Amino acid sequence: MKKDVIEKLAALVTAAFGLVAALAWNDTIKAIFKEVFGTADSIAAMIVYAVVVTILAVIVTIQIGKAAEKATNK
Repeated sequence: MKKDVIEKLAALVTAAFGLVAALAWNDTIKAIFKEVFGTADSIAAMIVYAVVVTILAVIVTIQIGKAAEKATNK
């Protein structure tokens, strides 16, 4: 049981740090779009932002999946 608690706690802490990192990148990307579009609140900026973030998330997820697959096949 102690092992399960430690594993769950490690997963929660990892997820928490991931969320903090995601929020930091979110603010950074919004600031970049604000510089480019003049305002981060315009519909065009919001759509471009959402598309860029989605594409990045898909690419990173695929790369992590491939790396994890290689690691487990060794």
